[in-house]
Amino acid sequence: MLTPVPLLIVPLAIYNIITFLMPGISWSTVLTTISMLSGAEWTISMAEAFIALSLFFLFFEILKATRITHRSIVDHMLSMLVFVIGITEFLLVRQAGNSVFAILLCIMLLDVIAGFSVSVRVAQRDFSVEPRE
Repeated sequence: MLTPVPLLIVPLAIYNIITFLMPGISWSTVLTTISMLSGAEWTISMAEAFIALSLFFLFFEILKATRITHRSIVDHMLSMLVFVIGITEFLLVRQAGNSVFAILLCIMLLDVIAGFSVSVRVAQRDFSVEPRE
């Protein structure tokens, strides 16, 4: 399951499918309302569910960064490419210029930064240098 293909391409594809193939659907559409024990009503919109799904994929992307294989650098480069595609779409495509897509971009940026940071940290642990006396 954990392949060098960036998992955050899935939320990007879902966003584009919903936005371009289902133009009548709004991100503020209420998916469900849950009655809480306190008596409050918890309303979950499509945007909130989408962001939660994107965070789920981010979790597995960060797990992938802890593996050191010959494909790790390819995974990091592809994650950076997905981020560049996302930022390009955000800047150039009218339908992507909203808060939902901006939060997805933040998640993608976090993936890129965390991926490199975790990989460097894991590599430092594997490659220890003795201090000179």
